[in-house]
Amino acid sequence: MGQKFKVSIKDLSKRRPFGLFDFKDTSELEPLDIIIGQKRAVEAIDFGLNMKGPEYNIFVTGLEGTGKSTIVKKLLIEHAKKYETSKDLCLVNNFDDVYCPVVIEMPAGSAVYFSRSMIQFIEVLKTKIPGFFEIPSFQEEQNKIYKETSNRQKELSDDVEQLAESTGFSIISTEEEYQVVPVSDGQPMSQEAYQSLDEATRREMDENRVQVEEMLDESLFEINKLGEEMKAVLKQLVTSKTEQLISEQIDPVRYYFRDCKDIQIYLKNVKEDIIDNIATFLGVKGSKDAEGRKILEMTGSLVKRYQVNVLVDRIHEKGAPVVFEPNPSFHNLFGKIEKKPVMGSFETDFTMVHAGSLLKANKGYLVINIEPLLMNASVWESLKRTLQDSMLRIEDMPDQADYGMPSLKPAPIPLNVKVILVGGYEPFRILQSADSGFNKIFKVRADFDYEVELTDENIYNYARFIARVCKKENLLSFTPDGVWAVIEYGNRMVADQQKLSLRFGHILGILKEADYWTKKDNALMVSEGYVIKALNQHRFRHNLYEEKVLAEFDDQSVLIDVKGKVTGQVNALAVYDMGEIAFGRPTRITAESYMGTPGIINIEHESDLSGETHDKGVMIVSGYLGRMFAQNYPLSVSISITFEQSYDGVDGDSASSTELYAVLSSLCGIPIRQEIAVTGSVNQKGEIQAIGGVNEKIEGFFDICVKKGLTKTQGVMIPSSNVKNLVLRKDVAQAIEKKLFHLFSVKTIEEGIEVLTGVKAGEPDSNACFPENTVFGKVQEKLKKYHELSMRYAK
Repeated sequence: MGQKFKVSIKDLSKRRPFGLFDFKDTSELEPLDIIIGQKRAVEAIDFGLNMKGPEYNIFVTGLEGTGKSTIVKKLLIEHAKKYETSKDLCLVNNFDDVYCPVVIEMPAGSAVYFSRSMIQFIEVLKTKIPGFFEIPSFQEEQNKIYKETSNRQKELSDDVEQLAESTGFSIISTEEEYQVVPVSDGQPMSQEAYQSLDEATRREMDENRVQVEEMLDESLFEINKLGEEMKAVLKQLVTSKTEQLISEQIDPVRYYFRDCKDIQIYLKNVKEDIIDNIATFLGVKGSKDAEGRKILEMTGSLVKRYQVNVLVDRIHEKGAPVVFEPNPSFHNLFGKIEKKPVMGSFETDFTMVHAGSLLKANKGYLVINIEPLLMNASVWESLKRTLQDSMLRIEDMPDQADYGMPSLKPAPIPLNVKVILVGGYEPFRILQSADSGFNKIFKVRADFDYEVELTDENIYNYARFIARVCKKENLLSFTPDGVWAVIEYGNRMVADQQKLSLRFGHILGILKEADYWTKKDNALMVSEGYVIKALNQHRFRHNLYEEKVLAEFDDQSVLIDVKGKVTGQVNALAVYDMGEIAFGRPTRITAESYMGTPGIINIEHESDLSGETHDKGVMIVSGYLGRMFAQNYPLSVSISITFEQSYDGVDGDSASSTELYAVLSSLCGIPIRQEIAVTGSVNQKGEIQAIGGVNEKIEGFFDICVKKGLTKTQGVMIPSSNVKNLVLRKDVAQAIEKKLFHLFSVKTIEEGIEVLTGVKAGEPDSNACFPENTVFGKVQEKLKKYHELSMRYAK
């Protein structure tokens, strides 16, 4: 029965090409140095890297394990070598506004030298400035200025004293002012004595007092002026000496950075600021009392004033920077301004500013995983704004700013960086549909394929890939049959005999595990047996749930028949995806037909256990029945369909053909072979359509048949379009080859019902009537009977 629908042995798997592997083991192969099967993605990345403009950032998509990150890294490093190394970046104090520090660019690899030079420079000044002003020559010059000014001031004071004395007055100094008072016999005259004088004498004394006071005012003005002039001369002297000392120490640094205009300006500002704060430097030496300690604290603050905060150091870099950010938090991307607690408050300064990945990647490339980036909406919005503006601002997080607390606002930094986002399909699908800003700044899509054509060239490159991994990871070499076992696994991963998997991350794991089992047996090379053992052991570590599910069939907890015939009952197949593995599980579908309200009752739907796709499949079954059997009269039948012992919900349409077979069996009364499980979706024309997980479904039913005992008649019926997807386990393929288990492939419902019942479906005549001794003839007879009865009861 159904022999013509059996799948041929040669269709079960891809045969190893003869003569392709001309090596004894992979150590003889040249390690792979090219990228397999990713032409589209590689060209897209190359396009994005060479396109200029802030909108041509790249998003890289693909399944996990397709080598996205590895290939992106390789391409970026090769591309970055073509460009000059970016400049170092430092943050320095803004002496005019300490809350707005200044960013300075300098040649690559020179930032640390500049920072250390400034530290050394200040430390030297702390020592030399106090000592410099204690040397005899400076003291003599300073004393000379003091003496000259003092003498001139004394001359002015003596002239006033002489005039006062000659006119009978004396000048008395108080805390607040100078007073001109008359004297008598060398003593200040009392008010009574002054009043006792005659009017002419008093008038003369008043005139003399005015004269003395005027001369005193003029003298005091000149004395103060001389004091100011002395200070200016002393300051000029100190400035001259300080400039000389500063120049001696800083000129080597100035010369080293002679082509860096920003550093020249900064060093000029440093010199001026040191001179303005010279008193603090002079107070460093001696002074061990409280005042001295205060001066030392001020000096420490001054030293920090002139420090250089190295934001980006590229001393070890060659070419444009390539930065990978695994944890794209706000601070890691944009930088951080630290704060330290001080006496119940917080303080910060420019030395506590740290660069983020964007600044480190400036004038280069930044690679970010999309999934962790989207965990924080504010980070994503800030990244978009930064890329659109091409300006980077190092600041506190918008939603975490501490109001009332001092903070810095460094000047915005021009940003020229190419961002490459890497992730799966779903995050990018959401962004493209829901975020209008995404498509404006990420115009380049690089899509990584997960499979490649199974050609001799790609097979050989697979072997070279294994050779590369063995060399890089220090693994044992693989024999040709070991290599072919890996290729079969790559074939199995995509479930297509004409394709190979490009998910090399998973392949790498199997290579390492096969090497482990080989070394454990003290073998010299990895053969096919060790690859198979690695695959079996990997499955064993993950399939506890699978074993628990299959064990339910042993004690009849879950009912299933694998022999005999039953009307209206078919074994369907479902796939359970557990992440690392997937496995098939048979489930019983039953259908009952009877007179009643026309239509199909989907019991899963009525119980809220049916998904949308499954509901669609049931409606397709209804459409097929109407097309085939309701051309001459309406259907007057109620049909109920259910997945027996299903409590977790049902979705998908891969069992729609199975449901239709159960319905047809119930209507025609012909029993269905229980030793054949069925999978495949159906359309309203009765054509069987391809489904997923065909290998897991076949293997799942095979395992149940083995548990219950093979009868040599058991098997699985699949869509013909799924034959190319057959990459079965070795034990299943061997059982089929020995005719212990069978595979059938069908294209239509008519072919499938013939395999399941052993009776032809039948073809309609010009009146849409089917032959009596066919499945469809009996279905039509039953439906006609129901229609006639319904008409009779309607009367």
